[in-house]
Parts: sequence; structure tokens; C-alpha cells
Amino acid sequence: MGDRETSNHSEVTDFILVGFRVRLELHILLFLLFLLVYAMILLGNVGMMAIIMTDPHLNTPMYFFLGNLSFIDLFYSSVIAPKAMINFWSKSKSISFAGCVTQLFLFALFIVTEAFLLAAMAYDRFIAICNPLLYSVQMSTRLCSQLVAGSYFCGCISSVLLTSVTFTLSFCASRAIDHFYCDYRPLQRISCSDLYILKIVSFFLCSIIILPTIIVIIVSYMYIVSTVLKIRSTEGRKKAFSTCSSHLGVVSVLYGAVIFMYVIPDRFPELSKVASLCYTLVTPMLNPLIYSLRNKDVKEALRKILEKKIFLFNSILTLI
Repeated sequence: MGDRETSNHSEVTDFILVGFRVRLELHILLFLLFLLVYAMILLGNVGMMAIIMTDPHLNTPMYFFLGNLSFIDLFYSSVIAPKAMINFWSKSKSISFAGCVTQLFLFALFIVTEAFLLAAMAYDRFIAICNPLLYSVQMSTRLCSQLVAGSYFCGCISSVLLTSVTFTLSFCASRAIDHFYCDYRPLQRISCSDLYILKIVSFFLCSIIILPTIIVIIVSYMYIVSTVLKIRSTEGRKKAFSTCSSHLGVVSVLYGAVIFMYVIPDRFPELSKVASLCYTLVTPMLNPLIYSLRNKDVKEALRKILEKKIFLFNSILTLI
């Protein structure tokens, strides 16, 4: 029996990404929707990184974290969106075994890194509001770099564990993955191996990723709310809450979708696909919009860049 499973596993050279179970005519609409959202992701996140790197006034811990968040959003959406758009036009909808491994590894790496980075950003806001006089000392360049590096390290370790355990399974039941990208839950549905170890590993990873980061975020915001309520001026309260509401909105959307996808029992595959859209495409699209539209510093930096571009363009026209 073991030889048969090994043989079946070795025969799998590619998978089929089923995608969304909709009529063929709707594939064009979905393709255009994905294309529009992905274009906004590229424009928004590349723009955000460019603004943060070029404006010296944004050389602060908050924007250091925000720049890394834009980098992560850009790359993990790029792991998913291009292949999904290709499959809307493809008849085979296939992805190679190596491509599937790579997609799962990179997606897990970036999504876990983002979870820890959001917790670091919550801690940053806690220090900024609750201990403003010690902010520059406590949130040093070294600590910020360590928090970001630690986020990537946790993402990498988690991804290696999940990917290696997932692809030691035998996929003899089917090659058709009922999803629009390679994820471990749809993959376990088509496996004929014992899923006990995979379920233990996935439960362990969810426990050490979701639980600690949510605790850090909740505790940080409990202290933040307590401190803000002590501020007597209405303007002061409004300013303090405005700096945190953007981050809290992003956290709510991301964690809500992730908990639905990975914590709640996997009984509704089509709803899982919709939930996946929230953190693969919707959140990366909204992040730069939320942080820029609600942030005076970013809007001011963007205005300066646009003024320089307009001035340069007018100068060129004058010379011509």
C-alpha cells in the first residue's frame, strides 16, 4: 500500500486550479475585475513605497513598518493574481507541481509575515500614544529592524513547515484543486494520505500565529483607548483615534477573513474562495488607500512629489 501511495505521489506533475464555479461568460468579467484590482494594488503599493523612501519627513518607525507592509502586500498578491488571471483564459487551468509548491510557500511566507508586522505596528502605536516622550528612545531603528526581521523569520519558518508537510502527502484522489490558488486546505481535500500530522501542524501554526498577534493587538489597543479617553480636548482625542483607526480597520478585515478561512471548519468551499479574496486582493488594494487618504503626512508628501513632477513637466515644455 505504501509503494502504491508513493507511486501515485510521484506521478503528479501538475494540478488543475478549478477556480470559481461560474458560467463561462462571467470569466471575462472576473478577469477584468482581477485586472483592475491588481493594477490598483501595483499602483497603490509601489506609490506608497516610493513616497516613504523619497520623503525624509517620513523617516519614522510608523512609516518604516508601513513601507514593509506595502512591500508584503505587493508581493503576496503578485503570487496569486497573475496566475488566477491567466487561468480565466486557459482551458487546462493547470499549474505545475513545482509552481504549486512555490505558490503555497511564498503565500504562506508573506501572509504570516504580515500578521506579525501588524502586531508590531500595534505596539508602535501603543508606544506613540501611551509613552510619547519615550517614543524615539523605545522605538529605535535597531528595534524596528529587529521586529521586521523577526516577522520575516517567523513567516519563513511557518511557511517551510506548512509547505513541507503539505507536499509529503500523496495526491492520488484527484489533481483538481477546488480553489483559484494552491492552498493547503484545498490540497488536503484531494489527498489520500492520513491528514493527522498536517492537521496537527496547521493547528499548531494557527495557535502560535493568530493567537499571540491578536493578543498583542488587543492589549495594545486596550491601553491606547484607556489613554485616549483621558485626553481632555476633543481635538486631541480625534487626532489620536485617527492615527489608529486605519490600522484597526486593516487588522479587522485581514483577521476576519483568515479566521473564517483557517479556523472555522472547511464546509463551504465557495465561501472560502470569497473569504480568500479579502486577504489576497482586497486588503492589499485597500491598505495604501486607507493609510494615504487618512494620513496628512502621506498626502502632504504626495502633494510635494506631484508639484515637483508638474514643475519639471512645465520646464521641459518651456524648453521645447
